[in-house]
Order: sequence, then C-alpha cells, then structure tokens
Amino acid sequence: VQLQASGGGLVQAGGSLRLSCIASGSIIRLTVLAWYRQAPGKEREMVASITGRSTNYADSVKGRFTISRDNAQNTGYLQMNSLKSEDTAVYYCNARVVTTDSRGFLDENSHWGQETLVTVSS
Repeated sequence: VQLQASGGGLVQAGGSLRLSCIASGSIIRLTVLAWYRQAPGKEREMVASITGRSTNYADSVKGRFTISRDNAQNTGYLQMNSLKSEDTAVYYCNARVVTTDSRGFLDENSHWGQETLVTVSS
C-alpha cells in the first residue's frame, strides 16, 4: 500500500490550496483518513480526520479547512481556505487501510504518505 500526497505549494495569506492523498495497492477499503502537519520547531499535530461521514478538526482550522474523501477512488482531500502564515508546515496524510493478509484474512494497518509542503506568505 502506498499513499501519494500532493497539492502543496506557496500561497499568499487568505488564499486556498487543496491537498490530495491517493492510496494505491491491494486495498479493500480505507477506514480513517487524516491529515497531519508539522511546522518548524513544533511537534506533528493532527489537522483533520474523517471516519465514514464523521469529521474532526483541530480548533485552529475549524471553519477554514474541509476534509473529504472519495471511497471509490481511495482518495482523500483537504481543502484549505483563508490560509494564514501559521498554517505553514509540512503536511502528511495518514490512512488506516484494510487489506487481506497472506491467509486471506482482513488486516488493517496505518500508512503514511510522503510530505507535501505548504508555505503561506503574509
């Protein structure tokens, strides 16, 4: 299983970006999909998560960011609006992925995508 994150870039404060996370491999389904970020000198924090139709957001992004998913495409998105300089960070996607093991039993594991850099200029 691989997660491919994309969509980062340089944007002015107040602008928008949309991050994508595509899961590939022998996937049965994704259960939880989440976005994390890590700013310079800070610990990694969860930005948003989605389980089924239930979403959860960090207080710092509520009302500005929207997480969504396309189950048929095994893809997750993070729409980021009204970006602020403090949103500057490396962003990562994480997904709990259900696959089948060598015996044919269902198995669920956490997978991380590669980083995508978001830089917001003030």
